[in-house]
Amino acid sequence: MTDDALDPPSGLRALLPDLAPWRASRDFRRLWFSGLISNFGSFLTFVALPVQLKELTGSAAAVGAIGAVELIPLLVFGLYGGALADAWDKRKLIIWTEAGQGLLTAALLVNALLPDPAIWPLYVVAALSSALFSVQRPALDSLWPRIVAHEHMPAAASLNAFRWTLGGVAGPALAGVVVAYAGLGWAYGADLATFAVSVVLILRIASSPASHEAAKPSLKAIAEGARYAWSRKELLGTYAVDLAAMFLAMPLAVLPFLADELDAEWALGLMYASVPLGSMLVSLTSGWTSRVHRHGRMVVLSAALWGLAIAAAGVVGDVWLVLLFLTVAGGCDMVSGVFRAAMWNQTIPDELRGRLAGIELLSYSVGPTVGQVRSGGFAALWGVRTSVWSGGLLCVGAVGLLALCLPKLMTYDERTNEHAVRQREQRRAAAAAKT
Repeated sequence: MTDDALDPPSGLRALLPDLAPWRASRDFRRLWFSGLISNFGSFLTFVALPVQLKELTGSAAAVGAIGAVELIPLLVFGLYGGALADAWDKRKLIIWTEAGQGLLTAALLVNALLPDPAIWPLYVVAALSSALFSVQRPALDSLWPRIVAHEHMPAAASLNAFRWTLGGVAGPALAGVVVAYAGLGWAYGADLATFAVSVVLILRIASSPASHEAAKPSLKAIAEGARYAWSRKELLGTYAVDLAAMFLAMPLAVLPFLADELDAEWALGLMYASVPLGSMLVSLTSGWTSRVHRHGRMVVLSAALWGLAIAAAGVVGDVWLVLLFLTVAGGCDMVSGVFRAAMWNQTIPDELRGRLAGIELLSYSVGPTVGQVRSGGFAALWGVRTSVWSGGLLCVGAVGLLALCLPKLMTYDERTNEHAVRQREQRRAAAAAKT
């Protein structure tokens, strides 16, 4: 390596995403493309499902109830899915759950093509999809550290975020057009096709069997992971901050009604796309994240700014300003996500990674899920815009209180944190042993 290679990048190159994980790992590239394709289709359904419920019921509370039916599967299968990810081959677990998601999308397609679509299948599919997602996500999250070098974790988090946001921008924006002009069936059909392609790509990834230290899936194993998480107050802080931000300031359930109130039904797809667009813009300029070491402070700051941006989106009355503030909120959420992922992946032991990923799943999934119920309920009681801006302000207050109560989160430094140092040394030793 030359001296120039050791110098930090400057200018525009310093902002561009770090492609080191992409260049170093073929399995990373395959899993990345699989996720991109699957996420693109999932966002089509993400928009189509609440729109269909709105058409069938005309009720904000009914749309918000999607979060209620998704909550119990998240709570139950999120934790158990983490234990399964530690005890089973992660690749096989991902394949079977991806195929199951495809079957559920097929059920939505069949229902949408009926002369009189039923309401109850939408809730049943939402609940079962939540269960499969809860089993799959810990396996995915615990697989990344196995196929990416320790020092590439922040860069991998940024690239994964870009993959998600690329689908998140194109999917909702296209879904708004598809649903409006072609119908719900086309949205569900396209999602079904993406699951098939995704499974084919995952089949080409190397197997990832359980670590020999991993415990069998059981309540005892789940409790072991929970005790470890409780002992790590900086990790606990990332869970709590994200849970508060998503529960209090996630407005997605009321966006169809906000579009109506602003007399901008045409902008619904753009509203859904704005948050991932902001995330994508950050991920495209994420080179700076690899040079930040105090990850906990960035998690807190970006979560507070997310709340402020959501509050602003609820206050303004112009649809273009709403889209702007939703975009800003998405960028803040992405910054928080990158540094949360870096903290998790650089410090958690491999034999506990699945179970901790299950807890992480609850922190970033239960919040939005219950947040749909909160936003829908607030909208029914006090109005759509009040629901949005009040949630944003509550988020800012909650994040500030958590920062005061969890000082280890604010002082976390990946260069000196004992857990990060230990994992870095273990991975270097393992790499040296292979050479």
